[in-house]
Amino acid sequence: MKDFLLIYRSNPSPVTTASPEEMQALAKKWMDWVGSIAAQNKLTDRGNRLNPEAKVVRPNDVVTDGPYMEIKEAIAGYSIVKTETLDEAVEIAKGCPVFLVGGSVEVRQIDVM
Repeated sequence: MKDFLLIYRSNPSPVTTASPEEMQALAKKWMDWVGSIAAQNKLTDRGNRLNPEAKVVRPNDVVTDGPYMEIKEAIAGYSIVKTETLDEAVEIAKGCPVFLVGGSVEVRQIDVM
């Protein structure tokens, strides 16, 4: 089994304009989806949401604010799943609730160094 990183990207606007009821319903969909992965014993790390405030560090000690709001999709969070193949990890990602807010999921194998 290999570990795969699911990187959730979304535009933060739809979530911030949702009503409390809509936010609760979306949170339940996330919990149910993650729970179903765990029930299959394929969840390595449920991950977390990421705070939008950040800094970007570049060569020569250049530090800038980021990410920038003009970016259409920002990295919103991540999880790690354990599957045999990339295609199997992609199948898991297809059920992600981030699609309900116009987001996407990037699936990357984690190579152990």
